[in-house]
Formats: sequence, structure tokens, C-alpha cells
Amino acid sequence: MSNYNLEEIKEKIVAQLKHIFDPEIPVNIYDLGLIYKINLEEKNKLINCKIDMTLTSPGCPVADSLVNDVTYAVKVIDEVENVDVNLVFDPPWDKSKVTDDGKDIMLANGFLI
Repeated sequence: MSNYNLEEIKEKIVAQLKHIFDPEIPVNIYDLGLIYKINLEEKNKLINCKIDMTLTSPGCPVADSLVNDVTYAVKVIDEVENVDVNLVFDPPWDKSKVTDDGKDIMLANGFLI
């Protein structure tokens, strides 16, 4: 039996990720659809978090800083002990991955989607 509610922790992670923004598009990386997967595993009473994320383009000049931002944002959550961010490009990001909230923000800022 787990000591943690993993769904609640995942919600905390998503809330943290919504504070990180793509430098070129005024939408947070979660609503932009850059976060592909969040896996949580409880091991020895500690929570390990693995995140698969992508970038809007493979040549993104801020790739390292975005990965560092994600790692830091998740690591400040009390229940999370380890964070592993895996940068993936398959499948490639496209506009269909943007959430409805993200689309609303983009439209409000004059971006056509």
C-alpha cells in the first residue's frame, strides 16, 4: 500500500509545469503540449518522477534551460525525491498537441493555430 496519492502528486507537478513558458510562444510548456508523459514510481518510500518532454523544434536554442527548469520545478515538490527529464523528438511536436487552454491563450495573443 502506497503512502502517497500519486494522482495528487501528479497534479502538483502539472501545476508547477504550468509556470514554465516557451520563450517564443506565450503559453506554458504543459498547455503547449511539450510534456508527453509523467511517470511516478514509489521506491523505498521515495517518489521518483520521470518526464518525457519535447521541444517545438529539435534545434531549440533553449533546450538545456527548459530541461533544467522542468527538473527544478518538479524537484521542489516535497514528495518528489528524484526527477529524470527525458528529451524526446518522436513523435515530433505539432500544433495538435496544444491543449484547449493553450489554444485560447495563443488566440488571445494573436497566434494563429
